[in-house]
Amino acid sequence: MTSTSRLSPLDPRLAAICDLSVSAARDGAGRHEYDGTVQDLSPDGVRRGLAALGGPAGTEPCPDPHDEAHAAAAEEALRVRFGELELHRSNPVWHIENLDLTGYDRPYAPAAERDAARSAHLRRWPDAVDAAVEALDRVPAALAKATLPLARGLSTFLDPRSGPVHTAAGRAHARLMTHLELAAAEGAPSAALGGPALARLLGAAEACTFDLTAMSARVDAERDRLRALLDESLRRIDPAAAPADTVRALQADHPDADSLLDEFAALVDETIAWTAQRDLVPHHDVEVAVRPMPDSQRRALAGLFASAPHEAEAAADFRVTLPDRGWTRAESKQWLSTGFNRTLMPNMAVHEVAPGHASHFRALRRAATDVRRTLHSDAFIEGWAHYCEELALEQGFRDGDPRVAVAVAQDGLRRVTRFACAIGLHTGAMTLSDAAARFTEDVSLAGPAALHEAERGLFEPSYGRYTWGKFAVLDLREQARARWGGDFSLRRFHRALFDLGAPPLGLLHTALERG
Repeated sequence: MTSTSRLSPLDPRLAAICDLSVSAARDGAGRHEYDGTVQDLSPDGVRRGLAALGGPAGTEPCPDPHDEAHAAAAEEALRVRFGELELHRSNPVWHIENLDLTGYDRPYAPAAERDAARSAHLRRWPDAVDAAVEALDRVPAALAKATLPLARGLSTFLDPRSGPVHTAAGRAHARLMTHLELAAAEGAPSAALGGPALARLLGAAEACTFDLTAMSARVDAERDRLRALLDESLRRIDPAAAPADTVRALQADHPDADSLLDEFAALVDETIAWTAQRDLVPHHDVEVAVRPMPDSQRRALAGLFASAPHEAEAAADFRVTLPDRGWTRAESKQWLSTGFNRTLMPNMAVHEVAPGHASHFRALRRAATDVRRTLHSDAFIEGWAHYCEELALEQGFRDGDPRVAVAVAQDGLRRVTRFACAIGLHTGAMTLSDAAARFTEDVSLAGPAALHEAERGLFEPSYGRYTWGKFAVLDLREQARARWGGDFSLRRFHRALFDLGAPPLGLLHTALERG
C-alpha cells in the first residue's frame, strides 16, 4: 500500500502543474499528497495557480530535453485551458471532477487512510461549491443540461445519516444543482468554443499545431475506410443478407444486465493471455477485476481504473456502465444491444485491458522520470488503446473471426464520429441534434445512446483524441519501419513508445530517435 508519507516530494515546477490539475495528479498520477483536498477553481485561485507555473525564479530546465518539452507542454495547456479560454467559468465538468470521490475506492493505501481522505475531501465540498458558483458565470444552456446528470450522480457519495459532514456536503451539492439548473434555463444558447479556440485547446495539450481543415479531411477519409471495412466484414458473416440486417442480428446477441460483468471477466482473461502469447508489449503482469461504473462516471460506456505510477501495485478495475435503473425495459435493451453486444465486447476488452490500457499503465509505473510518471497526454493514452484494436485485427485475434473486423470498424466509426462531432459542435457546423443523428447514421446508435455520445462532445471537446492518437501512433509506426528497416519489430516500437510514458503527440518523434 502507498502512504502519502512515502511519496518523494515533487520539484516546485511539477508541483505547480499538479496544483492546477489536482484530480489528474491524485487519481491519474497517484500523487496522494493531494488526498482530501480540492482544487481552488475560483477565479482568484486559478489566477494564482497560473502565476506559479514554471516554478520560482531561477528554476532550471529538466535535464532531459524530451522531459523539458513535455513539462513545457503541460504548462502551456494549462495556460490555454484556464488563462486564455477560462474553461473553469463555462464548463461544469472541471468542478464536478473536483468533487468526485471515486478515486478513493482504489486500494492504493489502507482502507482507514482512504476513508479519512474521503471524509476530508467531502468536508471541503462547501468551499469547492462556493468556488464553482462564483466561477461558473458563462455556462451555456446546452452545456449545463449535458452535465446535470453528472452533477446529480455526485449524490451517490452522500449519506445524510452519517453526520454533519455529509449534511453540509449535501447542502453544497444542492446549491451546485440549483446553479446548473438556472444555467440550463437561462444560459446562452450556443456551447460552441469556436474553431480557433478548439484548435488552440487541442494543439496546446499535445505540443503541436492543430490544423482543423487537414484533420477534418483525414477524419472524413477514415470514416470512408471504416465504412468499407464494416460492409466487407458484414458480407463475410452473411453474404446473402443486407448489411443492416446483419448488424441487427449481431446487436441482438448480447448478455443481460445480470450476466454482463461475468462475461467481461472471461474476456479480460482471454485478452491478457493472447497479448502475452504474442509478446506485443513489454509487461504482461496485469491483473484486472470487472465492476460496475459509478454513477458520477457514467459519461463513458466503460473504463479502466488502474494503479497510478506513484502508487503501490494493485489490481485494476474495469468499470462497465450498466443500464440506468430509471430506464424502461426497452431503453435498457437498446443500451445493451448497441453498446454491449457480443461482437463489440471483445474489442472493448482489447482496448481497456490488453494490449491496451492495462498493459500501458503497467509500463507507466516503470517510467524513468517524475515528468513521465506524473504528466500524461490523454490523446496518447486513448490513442494507444484505440490503436490496439487495429493491432489485434492485424495480428489475427480470434483466428480471423469477421466479427473482430466488424467490431474494429464499428468502434472506429464511433471514435471518428466523436472527432467529427467535436469539430462540428465547437465550430458551430453541427447542432446537438445533428451530432446525435450522425451517431445514428454512422454508428447505429439511437435514443439515449446517441444523445449520450453527442452531449459528451459539448463538455469534453477533446473526445476526438481517440482517433487523433491512433493516427499519430500509426504514422509513427510507418516512420519507424522506414527508419529501422530489418531491425523493426512491434515489440521494439511499442517499448520505445512506452519508455516515454504517455507523451504529448507532438513529442512522439523521440521514440524514433531513442528506440
